Amino acid sequence: MVRRSPPSAPAEPLAVLHEPERVAALLSPLRRRLLSELGRSPDSAAGLARRLELPRQKLNYHLRALERAGFLELHEERQRRGCVERTLRITARAYVIDPVLLGELGVDPAALQDRLSSSYLIATAARLLGDAGELQRGARRAGKRLPTLTLETEVRFASAEQRAAFAEELGASLARLAAKYHDDSPGSRAFRFVLAGHPVRKDAPKKTPTTSRKP
Repeated sequence: MVRRSPPSAPAEPLAVLHEPERVAALLSPLRRRLLSELGRSPDSAAGLARRLELPRQKLNYHLRALERAGFLELHEERQRRGCVERTLRITARAYVIDPVLLGELGVDPAALQDRLSSSYLIATAARLLGDAGELQRGARRAGKRLPTLTLETEVRFASAEQRAAFAEELGASLARLAAKYHDDSPGSRAFRFVLAGHPVRKDAPKKTPTTSRKP
């Protein structure tokens, strides 16, 4: 006999980890490997033991820990030779860690003076991740979609002078648009836009200009 769990939404493409306990549950390389394997297809402890050539009892321990932490959920149960075999599936396909977990050790962009430094860029990216993660959780609790806009592109500059001219023109364009659309009237809602630039890593895959929107 096969008993399947109630239909659920597909695994989230990305989940932000903001609980220390969940982060700790992923410290084990074996657990991360189990999630990678189950990301390919749902499976049981016995099936994973065959795929990874590891003891089933050992895998059972780690699978239970991952299920308790919310990384796995029941896919189906089967009766096999008088025992119940549980097949598990992932709840998300990728994870990032919320920088807020660092508490006072986390960096605040306001504490940095040099806005042209790589430290300021990283601090701003960390704040963006923390804010977006919290807003995403709130939107899910309310059953709503979070309105976001993501722009990404690559530009090649012939010289440092061209790069500086581009940055100056970009800043002026942003200031003009902000002044044009900014509205302080009651009922308006503030949005934060972050523009950042950094050299492309030599080993990074090439990307084409993209725009991603969520209404």
